[in-house]
Amino acid sequence: MKDFALRLFNFAFVIDRSDIQKAVETLRRGGVIVYPTDTVWGIGCDATNSDAVRRVFELKKRADSKALISLVGDYAALERWVDDVPDIAFELMDASDRPVTIVYDRPHGFAPELLAEDGSAAVRVCGEEFTRALCKAFRKPVVSTSANVSGAPTPASFADISPDILSGADYVATSRRDGTPCGKPSIVVKLSGSGVIKILRG
Repeated sequence: MKDFALRLFNFAFVIDRSDIQKAVETLRRGGVIVYPTDTVWGIGCDATNSDAVRRVFELKKRADSKALISLVGDYAALERWVDDVPDIAFELMDASDRPVTIVYDRPHGFAPELLAEDGSAAVRVCGEEFTRALCKAFRKPVVSTSANVSGAPTPASFADISPDILSGADYVATSRRDGTPCGKPSIVVKLSGSGVIKILRG
């Protein structure tokens, strides 16, 4: 396992452990949560649970042919869920001043609904305290997709989230509801086994 320092994206607040615990309990029951991430407010679920993933697609009114991103808490977790993470992946994450989502060729254990036609999966290592703590406590990847109905504007702050999205979730995080925007969507990069890098979203 590579020992790289994980870049944090200037998020600083006291983590509410009870908020994390309630979110994790919901995920373990196969529930859907709304939570702050290192980019925007997101809808999440257990990335290994097909039923939960399908509920997220239904809540977003999104075609299930469009694969979703999953989050992990650190590099060690990334290597548990993706076979043979190439060194260039760590280099890209360390060098970027924005969150980086990487599409990997050889994931394992993810719900089939999260895989692209070629079997790849999009995974991001979190650089924000709440999401990192959530992923580490849950000990599995957590789905992350923007908290909006497909086609509607992406909510940058909690106040922007549609009441339909909030009422459709099983748990809504109480952390970081102060209206401060979370940030921009992540850069998305696809890495092939041969080392070819393709930018899908800059």
